[in-house]
Amino acid sequence: MTKIIFVDVDGTLCDRAGAVPLSAKQAIQATRATGNKVFVCTGRSKPEITAEIVGIGLDGIIGAGGGYVEIDGKVLTHKRMPKKAVLAIISYFEEHNIGYYLESNDGLFGSANCVASIQTQVTKGVDTDSTKYQELMAEFNWFYDILAQSVGRKIDYANVNKISFISNGHPFEAVNAQFQAEFEMHHTTVPQFGPESGEISVKGIDKQVAIRETLAHLGLAKEDAVAYGDGNNDLAMFAAVGYKVAMENGTEQLKKLADEITATAENDGIYQSFLKNKWL
Repeated sequence: MTKIIFVDVDGTLCDRAGAVPLSAKQAIQATRATGNKVFVCTGRSKPEITAEIVGIGLDGIIGAGGGYVEIDGKVLTHKRMPKKAVLAIISYFEEHNIGYYLESNDGLFGSANCVASIQTQVTKGVDTDSTKYQELMAEFNWFYDILAQSVGRKIDYANVNKISFISNGHPFEAVNAQFQAEFEMHHTTVPQFGPESGEISVKGIDKQVAIRETLAHLGLAKEDAVAYGDGNNDLAMFAAVGYKVAMENGTEQLKKLADEITATAENDGIYQSFLKNKWL
């Protein structure tokens, strides 16, 4: 029976440095060779789905936390935020000096203080003269490179998938109260961005909705679907599939719902699980 496997990216497919372990690449290629289908299912928008990830070979992409679905290179759905609302959110963030970046399929567009805000958060409490500090400063270099590609480019504010923001002490609950009536609000989807960080996305969109749309389009059932994840934003993904696998580094809430817990990305968790379930 054909399986369709949905794999989260950060903390699941990729390690902390944003790289895909060789074992995960080999596992995905091997299972696809048997006829199974593999999708990434991620909060990342398309420009963040790196050449390394695409180069593995995939049957499709669920991006922007469910707002974008692509199957065999063709767009199934793409849901965007209203331009007027995007401008209002930007105004609010700038008023409160909150670092942010706009995620669109055209690129990632960071505020003037975006990179500095991220660096402040990821190195908080670490001695600036230590090796650890240098490692943490470099952890998001791949991401800074993506942001740099859009510096100076014109922004199409009508083509924004979602907006992510970085902690600066301004309470998440204040941001939530301001925008929750119109948008989905997600708290600390990237923990390294700080305790008051989060994402703002199109109302009614999440990974569960996108997986259901994908299964319906392909004529597959929930029982045919498998999900791999590590964070609470993957709870929605788990609700849409028949078999749920949490990474060892996953949240306790997610692991409680899992049918299986596998090793971290660094310890070949995807490969080990595929082998265990005879999907290779």
